Amino acid sequence: MSTNGDSALPAEVRTRLERGTHSVLIDTRALEAVRRRFDEDQAAALGRYLAAAQSANTLRAYRSDWVGFTAWCLAEGRRSLPADPVDVAVYLAAAADTVREDDPGRWALSPATLERRAAAIAAVHGANGLASPTRADVVRMTLRGIRRHRRAQPRRKRPVLLHTLEALLAERPAPGHPSGAARRRDALLLLTGFAGALRRAELAALSFDDVAVDTDAGTGEPLLVVRLSVTKTDQEARHAQQVALPRGRRAAMCPVCAFADWAEVLEARRDGGGAAVRALLTGEGERPDARAHRCHAYAGTDLADGTARPLFPAVNRHGGIGERAVSGRAVADLVKRYAERAGLDPDAFGGHSLRSGFATQAALGGAGDREIMRQGRWTNARTVHGYIRTANPLEDNAVTRLGL
Repeated sequence: MSTNGDSALPAEVRTRLERGTHSVLIDTRALEAVRRRFDEDQAAALGRYLAAAQSANTLRAYRSDWVGFTAWCLAEGRRSLPADPVDVAVYLAAAADTVREDDPGRWALSPATLERRAAAIAAVHGANGLASPTRADVVRMTLRGIRRHRRAQPRRKRPVLLHTLEALLAERPAPGHPSGAARRRDALLLLTGFAGALRRAELAALSFDDVAVDTDAGTGEPLLVVRLSVTKTDQEARHAQQVALPRGRRAAMCPVCAFADWAEVLEARRDGGGAAVRALLTGEGERPDARAHRCHAYAGTDLADGTARPLFPAVNRHGGIGERAVSGRAVADLVKRYAERAGLDPDAFGGHSLRSGFATQAALGGAGDREIMRQGRWTNARTVHGYIRTANPLEDNAVTRLGL
């Protein structure tokens, strides 16, 4: 079976579902009742904080999942709200059997994706004051059966190790105008994602307000302190997580130098527009000190002015710098694009490759799990142990004592 259930949804219904509300988790009728009882400002405040209860990524995924389920119900003549538990179970089973159109040998949806779809159905029912059909045994047992049937190990993306990172950086656009802006931005993005063990969504969400230049107490050299607001494991930003990025041994691999280079471009754009950026970048490849560190006396930038200016805005092929931040998907595509330019399989890499590359490279360098967990903010040691085993499968392994 190879189908796309969303195609059965009429355009008018799809538009209403996708654009009608900001969140599939909010009962808009209940909010209307609030507006009748309270003033508009109070009702607006309630709606705003309810909308912030879930991350934007979760809401987008749930909205897409709900559209898909509604389309299937429409095509099958079933009711989506409230949904019958058997209908939900059949929907999940049919979705589990769907294969990719371009590769019939692979499943289209993973068990984790199917569980998220069930969670979306439950969330919409809850938002409308209805009992969730996913609590029924028939749905829970169906999901359990799908997990048992699909016991194959997940296909993990390859880690970007240090030598891989150098290969990716070597494939950046040439210095100068118009490609120099993307060259500088991408250097900072790759180095920050790798050294900071950041997820792609965390990278995309960074602003200049989140980055501060500090001093390494041990060496006196500058370092970057990156503050993370909302993360995958801290959706409410309760723990004020941060990571430190030290000065690199070489300027080409130095996050602090990369930050100074990129901040210089955005300062020029702010103060003089595109003409100033062009003047700055023209001829930069001929600078005699292009390979030297520039971060020794770097004290930071006034771009951190409280306006949440994106650290990684979009840059077009003409060197134009946008106002909005890149997306998490764009971060993954960037890693894939540079991997392909470096002669590597782009399908083997993704946004998580920078984070997993940090853990694997740190393990290769002899770092312990506690050290790796601190920078990567992992709370489960088993996850880190997996990276360590990947880095050195023979460490603490009795097979080395067999005398082969």
